Amino acid sequence: MPVNLLDFDAEGLSAWFAQQGEKPFRARQVLRWIHQRGEDDFTAMTDIAKSLREKLLAAAAVSPAPTLSDKLSDDGTRKFLFDVGNGNAVETVFIPEDDRGTLCVSSQAGCALECAFCSTGRQGFNRNLSTAEIIGQLWQVNRALGSAAGGERTISNVVLMGMGEPLANFDNLVPALRLMLDDNAYGLSRRRVTVSTSGIVPAMDRLAEACPVALAVSLHAPTDGLRDKLVPINRKYPLAELMAACRRYLVHAPRDFITFEYVMLDSVNDSDADARALLHLVRDVPCKFNLIPFNPFPASGFRRSPAERVRRFANLLIEGGVVTTTRKTRGDDIDAACGQLAGKVQDRSRRTVVMSRRLAGPHTRLEMQ
Repeated sequence: MPVNLLDFDAEGLSAWFAQQGEKPFRARQVLRWIHQRGEDDFTAMTDIAKSLREKLLAAAAVSPAPTLSDKLSDDGTRKFLFDVGNGNAVETVFIPEDDRGTLCVSSQAGCALECAFCSTGRQGFNRNLSTAEIIGQLWQVNRALGSAAGGERTISNVVLMGMGEPLANFDNLVPALRLMLDDNAYGLSRRRVTVSTSGIVPAMDRLAEACPVALAVSLHAPTDGLRDKLVPINRKYPLAELMAACRRYLVHAPRDFITFEYVMLDSVNDSDADARALLHLVRDVPCKFNLIPFNPFPASGFRRSPAERVRRFANLLIEGGVVTTTRKTRGDDIDAACGQLAGKVQDRSRRTVVMSRRLAGPHTRLEMQ
């Protein structure tokens, strides 16, 4: 079976070329053809010796996951669905803005963390994506947007905020990140590549050493009691440990702050008291907050916080000295908004009823659907 060259970062590709009796500079040439020019035809790599092209044709391939669908939102957001085999598919979203183009990339088929407000968790965990399947999303969308082949870059930022928990797929994630940063591949700066995590503390420390990029932490609650319900990984790595890990990460991070993501859930985590508790929680962590209006999906059991409540919450954080933005909802007409990916899949986790009972505690006032 041919080796998929999308699975290799620069170091891995050089090692594979060495096994083929080829010099390292050949690996760099091929890396540029694949990732900068979006080329998957070895015969078109004209500055490479014919003998090497023939060897590549016999032993290797550039094989991204097949595209199942490509939907365009009224606001310009574009959602791709890629087939990763055995009935599994992952979604990738491109979000164009005046000053940037952001690609939201998936890292797993499904997710094991079962965050209460996220539709991806409802389908359960299927498997980790390979490096080829992670970087292949960038490769595919780059080609679809016409930004390969030496053209002006359309994708300026990549966020690992799609389906799955990136740090739970660490060994396949890091080579993909290195390709995003490699000047012979996509040449993105560390500040423009962001990994989002729900708070797997040991992997945060590993990432800081292996490939520090911008870090976003899915926080969503100011106390352990509430976060245990909304983000179950908190029971293993509670807030005190998470804040300490954030401080350690900042020693290596390309930015001098951590971004905390916070989904605004009506009457769940959006009170004035919650805002004040957040300020106390992050008092020793240089940070900014990104407030995310909840994007509904079937039988979620949650409501979006009213716009005035979101503004009040944001103002309290700003008055407390923390930079705070509110994310604009994009692509909700094609189920591409934050938290909606795979929103129409079967609830494979079978935890809807369990979650409903767990969340209907004294802190919350939910109208379960």
